[in-house]
Amino acid sequence: MTDKLVTLQELTALLEQSRVHGQKIVFTNGCFDLLHVGHVRSLQAARRLGDILIVGLNSDDSVRQLKGPHRPVVPQDQRGEVLAALTCVDHVVIFSEPDPLRVITAVRPDILVKSSDWDPQEVIGRDVVVARGGSVVSTPEVTGISTTLLIERMRMFSP
Repeated sequence: MTDKLVTLQELTALLEQSRVHGQKIVFTNGCFDLLHVGHVRSLQAARRLGDILIVGLNSDDSVRQLKGPHRPVVPQDQRGEVLAALTCVDHVVIFSEPDPLRVITAVRPDILVKSSDWDPQEVIGRDVVVARGGSVVSTPEVTGISTTLLIERMRMFSP
């Protein structure tokens, strides 16, 4: 395990110190099942927007609720460890709900980031962040790359 993987309680305590030092907190979230270049580029772009990048990671149960019974391909502890290994990521927090609203409310980020395939007006947590004076930013989507497409390609090569 890495010290970048934290509970929500640990994270909120860490962020209080960050706020004291005037650091800008950026938050993004996702399943990050089969991490690919689209994920990495989005995370790097998110990190450039502030001082600390927090990644909310859907738990295995949460991914199953969203993506179906055969997902995730990679278990949450491994997905969390891979995300934490990225230099652009400061902290990873796993959440079990289908959406990150509870985490966003607790984290109180200055900037909420989602891929441009999300309508900015429909980003979960937008109201919470904007009400505190924060902003919602879209990162460019890498066309032709997704976990679903990767899984489909792998199925083509399986006997």
